[in-house]
Amino acid sequence: MRKKLLLTVLTVAFSIVLLVGCTTKQESTSSNEGNESNEEKVVNVYTSRHYDADKELYKIFTEETGIKVNVVEGKSDELIERLDREGEDTEADVLIVADAARLHRAKSQELLQSVESEVLNNNIPENLRDKDNEWYGLTKRGRVIVYSKDRVNPSELSTYEDLTNPKWKGKILVRSSSNTYNQSLLASFIEINGEEKAKEWAKGLVDNMARDPKGNDRDQAKAVVAGEGDIAIMNTYYLGKLLNSSDPEEVKVGEQVSVFFPNQDTTGTHINVSGAGVTKNANNKDNAVKFIEFLSNEKAQSIFANANYEYPANPNVEPSELLKSWGEFKDQNISLNKLGENNKKAVEIFNEIGWK
Repeated sequence: MRKKLLLTVLTVAFSIVLLVGCTTKQESTSSNEGNESNEEKVVNVYTSRHYDADKELYKIFTEETGIKVNVVEGKSDELIERLDREGEDTEADVLIVADAARLHRAKSQELLQSVESEVLNNNIPENLRDKDNEWYGLTKRGRVIVYSKDRVNPSELSTYEDLTNPKWKGKILVRSSSNTYNQSLLASFIEINGEEKAKEWAKGLVDNMARDPKGNDRDQAKAVVAGEGDIAIMNTYYLGKLLNSSDPEEVKVGEQVSVFFPNQDTTGTHINVSGAGVTKNANNKDNAVKFIEFLSNEKAQSIFANANYEYPANPNVEPSELLKSWGEFKDQNISLNKLGENNKKAVEIFNEIGWK
């Protein structure tokens, strides 16, 4: 009798252990499945881009992949600072900012991580991406000479270097040296011509400025039309924005200026990018890589090019009709990694020669 009772107790105990074990495994499996599900369905993006074209791309990406795109918009420097401040607690999987120098800074602050993607390596030329695969250019912007159609004969224009010619004294408009686009422009000259010649150019340009630098790129075109100067240095896509503005006055400004691509017989026109990288602490890395790969494909690049007047980074995609109307041009043949690497020296030169 005692033997039978003992056998019954052991059987019940074993059943309880087995039941607890199964329950624990089921809970664990369920939890893991939840994580995988979340990872497959979400990508969190910090971006300085705020264009309708980008919102359309997020929608298409979700339709094609089932991955929801959560977006935090902000200014480039503020987003980099936020990412740094949040550290391991950040929700961001992807950082998108304008200018290769900013992407380089995010990398230098160890906010990004390297990814291996044959798709990205095939879609984005080597000079438009980080040498360690921590960021990739998505759109190109030419920093060109914009001139008054009424007062400047384009045959008078040739190179960035020629803008220091005394014939342009009091005629050049450009934004301040604190602007990253100008810092990257000078950084490219440091790479191509060396520090001393870059410094000579910056000083010569200051001597020919029509006024103290102020305003954004669009303001430079407006100042040309207002007669404050004859030529401006600005990014091409801003002229596209003016010509397609809902404000008729901005359209008039765009119609009274034209684009000149400098240095076509020498070192090429300076270009920059807006680009993306996977954050160091991304919780959804696979989705982040898929998202950036999607933005680099021909369909997405065509939308970038046609809706926002930027040049596609993917060489298999043609520019928009507006950009084609300005003509083809030769790029500076340098790696954009150099824009970030030479940024500190460019800022030092600006401060030294008095570019406000």
